Amino acid sequence: MRKIVLMMSVSLDGFVEGPDRQIDWGLVDEEVHRHINDEVRPMGGFLSGRVTHQLMADFWPTADADPANAGPMADFAEIWRSMPKYVYSRTLQSADWNTTVVRDVVPEEVAALKAAAGGDLALSGADLAASFLRRDLVDAYHILVHPVRIGRGKPLFPPLDGGPVPLRQTGTRTFGNGVVLLRYERA
Repeated sequence: MRKIVLMMSVSLDGFVEGPDRQIDWGLVDEEVHRHINDEVRPMGGFLSGRVTHQLMADFWPTADADPANAGPMADFAEIWRSMPKYVYSRTLQSADWNTTVVRDVVPEEVAALKAAAGGDLALSGADLAASFLRRDLVDAYHILVHPVRIGRGKPLFPPLDGGPVPLRQTGTRTFGNGVVLLRYERA
């Protein structure tokens, strides 16, 4: 059975975006971008919320047409276009680029996605991640911690109802620019 893998960048103080939805504080250089490509290439699909999906759809479909985006950025453009995508939205009527629109996070539907053939599913987007976390639907965490404090904004983890969720560390990696990857799975 495939896993739901929360793949997010976070500031050292725990935020995924600034107070005005800023995400420009992330330190994604070539080394980090190549790692991200290697992580997502074998995945079975991307799960994202509407805001994240629209940000991605505004850039990645043609990103590799710009010579300035050579290397890992061009590689990711191809990965993104070809990967099945599930965008969770109550307002979006349709979406292009190999995308299925899903209205709500329904645990039984998520279980059916996990039971389907293919690689693990990459979960991203602050609001959608919070919804999956509140429903205890995340199996693994690949968190890129960036060496920056942004002070306020949207936290990665919503408040917990029901007590601690024990996890088991499965790996770490420190990149040359100071970004640290933390990997955990359910204990």
